[in-house]
Amino acid sequence: MFERTPCVYILANRYHGALYVGVTSDLFARIIQHREGVFEGHTKKYGIIRLVYFEAGGTMETAIAREKQLKKYRRDWKCNLIERQNPMWNDLAVAMFGLEPLPA
Repeated sequence: MFERTPCVYILANRYHGALYVGVTSDLFARIIQHREGVFEGHTKKYGIIRLVYFEAGGTMETAIAREKQLKKYRRDWKCNLIERQNPMWNDLAVAMFGLEPLPA
């Protein structure tokens, strides 16, 4: 369903924990990469691998523009955005892609 669809996404390491905003054209593959620790840096260092928010559709250019917009927003605004779609900060990748739930 989301294969090769431009997406902007937000990952968290736990409820109201550290956040990461990213963009991809293949959300499933990117989530697997984050879970496997492929990327050095912020997400790997803090274990930010739970998909808590995403927006799919449009073009890669619009997704990149939205990513830049979200990155400029304050943390509390991003938390409110997440909670409107996912109030419990569940890992959306579990239901969407059938991935194993992560330990609490």
